[in-house]
Amino acid sequence: MADEECNEAEARSFLSCAAEVARLLDLGNAAGVPEDRRARHLAHVVRKPLLERAGLPEEFFAPLMAASVYDPDPSFCRWFIEPALYAFGRRRVMTALLDYLRTGTDAERAGAMRAWYCAHLPLHADRSPAYAPGGSHDPALDESHDVVDEWLEASGGQLRGCAASLNRDEA
Repeated sequence: MADEECNEAEARSFLSCAAEVARLLDLGNAAGVPEDRRARHLAHVVRKPLLERAGLPEEFFAPLMAASVYDPDPSFCRWFIEPALYAFGRRRVMTALLDYLRTGTDAERAGAMRAWYCAHLPLHADRSPAYAPGGSHDPALDESHDVVDEWLEASGGQLRGCAASLNRDEA
């Protein structure tokens, strides 16, 4: 697949993911927004309502993770990772990213690597009611040292594979 076709497919995937999160929030599909800006528009629209909730139903987890992985901009994938961290815990988010790294397509592995950085965001009481004093968040949901170790092991292999590929291309 040519780079342009690949980029278009990834943009469609991100739009589909962002639209699913908006649908779950009953926010519509932004049909009036030009298609080339629709995904980013939807991502912007869902950000605040996601963070305002003390919790999210289970049905949100997979779409949030997919949107974070398919978001082509590493600065904005935070808009999906952050509410997932608050609602489902750091451990679960990191484990999902590790699964993408281990079993995903090349695009999903690259997206997981971009999103991994955001999975380390500090969590604050003023950002989510679940973390406020008297909130309902179980600290064990954020224990992730073993997942970080697994990530380092898996990504080391990924990075070695990427480096070997680059070295072959340069030869």
